[in-house]
Amino acid sequence: MQSYSEVACTSLRNNEVLIFDIGYASSEPTEVLRKRSAVSVHGSSVRLGLSDIALSNDDARVLASDTCGVISIWDRRASNRPQSGLTTNATYGLTSIQLDENQCVIGASKSGFIYIWDLRGGRSSAAFQSHKEAYSLPLTSVRLSSMLNKIRPLKAQSSILPKEIQSININPSCPYQLGFHLDDGWSGVLDLHNFQVSHIHCPPPTWLDQLNAALFISLSRKPSWLPKHSIYAVGSTSSNGLHLLDFYPHTSSPCHVDYDDSKNPSETFECKQNVFVPLSGHVTACAAHPLNGTIVAGTAEASLLMISQKHLCKKGDGNDDEHS
Repeated sequence: MQSYSEVACTSLRNNEVLIFDIGYASSEPTEVLRKRSAVSVHGSSVRLGLSDIALSNDDARVLASDTCGVISIWDRRASNRPQSGLTTNATYGLTSIQLDENQCVIGASKSGFIYIWDLRGGRSSAAFQSHKEAYSLPLTSVRLSSMLNKIRPLKAQSSILPKEIQSININPSCPYQLGFHLDDGWSGVLDLHNFQVSHIHCPPPTWLDQLNAALFISLSRKPSWLPKHSIYAVGSTSSNGLHLLDFYPHTSSPCHVDYDDSKNPSETFECKQNVFVPLSGHVTACAAHPLNGTIVAGTAEASLLMISQKHLCKKGDGNDDEHS
């Protein structure tokens, strides 16, 4: 959160957002935002549990998605109950949400859809009332599998079916790039300017490793962008380690759908490649420091690993970009 001393968290086990002030030596939250226990939306009741949180720049508004496709919006200055909300008009739960700099909310669902709401109004301002809360419908939605099917080389090699989107992240160094991660281990970028998939990374399927296949399939992963250079860090689905994927917004990126490896690299672009960092555990989530890019990775073994990066030195000085 912007105060740098508060941490907001929630879980799938309850419908509360707990806010802790790490400046106090206490295990008790300093503030609790509560969602209504049952809200009738399209004839059904919303189950307990919140899947993700997004915050406004001033931390006044808190958004949290639930397991039935609804996003509750709290104004901390007014009440600990939500004042409004967003809905997908579907029964599938939302897995991840983001709030961009233009006040658009982006949500990803278990059914493979990406939804966009505009908090400033417009078409998405049409709302219906439920228990004194206004619920707005999406401005637009896209089915990610349909976008992937437009990539001819990918479609020729693989059967592309709708898959759960486990996580979405806006690139801090290129805000129109929306990173995504699917439950089969695929990662990529949706270009928010034209709603086309511009980058894709398809690791080997988990069933190649028969000993660990069941474990990896059951894990949900949350990747993270590094603060610069459009590098996407995501845990491997087939081995212990972390993929650092080059999602630079140019065809020189090896993950770009229009990348041509037969061409010689231009003098203006350094030779780019994806990097795999071996680690001691199965990475399930990672976060990057917003200034120096240091990565903290959480593992399936309930451990935390720190991956520090040495800065890239100029060519000819004898040093390379390294990870430790």
